[in-house]
Amino acid sequence: MVPGAVDVTAVAAEGHRYRGAATMGAPHCRITQLMAQDTYILGGYQTDFSRNWLKEGKQLWDIFAEVVNGALEATGIAAEDVQVGHVGNFAGELYAMQGHLGAFLVGTNPAFAGLPTARHEAACASGSVAVLAATAELEAGRYDLALVLGIEQMKTVDSARGGDFLGTAGWYEREAKGITYPFPKLFGRLGDEYDRRFGLKDEHLSRISAINFANARKNPLAQTRAWQNDEAKFATQIAGRIKVSDCSQVTDGAVCVLLASTRYAEKYAKGRGVALDRIPRILGWGHRTATLGFDDKIRESEGDPYVLPHTRQAILDAFARAGIADVWGVDAIETHDCFTTSEYMAIDHFGLTPPGQSWQAIEEGVIELDGTLPINPSGGLIGAGHPVGGTGVRQLLDAYRQVTETAGEYQVVGATKVATLNIGGSGTTSCSFVVGN
Repeated sequence: MVPGAVDVTAVAAEGHRYRGAATMGAPHCRITQLMAQDTYILGGYQTDFSRNWLKEGKQLWDIFAEVVNGALEATGIAAEDVQVGHVGNFAGELYAMQGHLGAFLVGTNPAFAGLPTARHEAACASGSVAVLAATAELEAGRYDLALVLGIEQMKTVDSARGGDFLGTAGWYEREAKGITYPFPKLFGRLGDEYDRRFGLKDEHLSRISAINFANARKNPLAQTRAWQNDEAKFATQIAGRIKVSDCSQVTDGAVCVLLASTRYAEKYAKGRGVALDRIPRILGWGHRTATLGFDDKIRESEGDPYVLPHTRQAILDAFARAGIADVWGVDAIETHDCFTTSEYMAIDHFGLTPPGQSWQAIEEGVIELDGTLPINPSGGLIGAGHPVGGTGVRQLLDAYRQVTETAGEYQVVGATKVATLNIGGSGTTSCSFVVGN
């Protein structure tokens, strides 16, 4: 093994337990990362997720300009320094009748003329996939400074049409066509599967929701920070076991971060009189993709201790690359609570409890803001909001805020490492990062 490489075969071997892993072959199960180049997070900018851009008379273009220039100002970086741009977006062609969003990025600043850009789509994990593309280029030495933007404008249509658009994140013909609110139904079935295998009480899902709404009230950019507790509305059933309170929000939002190579980060740190090791880095990452159909995923995981083993493996990959033995090596988690059932899943998939026993961490207060391992101090997708293409980038920026102690009222005391989990589709694309100093 080359010096500096991380051989995590032993950790990755857990993936061999689920069906198909044994036939994937060693190249898919062995993870060896050459640590020739680190990726540093220099900061960024987030729009207020409570805004309605249509009512403001704004379109995607207007928000591109705001979020890009906001990120440059927040970091003190000159536009001329940016060498490549990546945009995460799920459904601009549907919600806003606009594709080719990388070109919008170029138009936000005259210095970007000719800037190489790309747009990335992986349903709700679009933002994380954009981050992964940028980090790969930085690690390869192609560029030294990348701008990554995640964006979605969702408040352009009514809830029924919007639900149909979101259905394209699953297998549309089989799981969404002609079905009202297909994704609440799919993630309701995730809860049903937990109930079938281990038992599941709705009171635990309700507690997840309450924690995230409470955390969001401390977040000045959260969509629900000023919401009143309307118990009758929140108790309204949407699909199966899923109530209004179990759902993430329909959100207009954009987030931008600046990612740098070691070479650029050294210059950046020197220019600001700070030590390089005070600038957060992406310490580890994981990226796994399961089959598209929900039923196929559940059949594949039958007999496995984890309901979504590919998601579990993405988390393990991130831990292994970060040199972390288990979840207790991080101080907080920003996870994908598109529904309370997905956060319930994340609790045991991260390893806070044994499989099927996520309720223990909820009852013991482990995941609360002042708990042993807070989950979604920002409020998550339920409290902070869920602009689909922007969520993965927002999670990364919130991890940055935590480890730089700039999260304000939702700061986790003493946080030095934060893990994220961003999921596209019904547990289909799973991306996980570990961020730390």
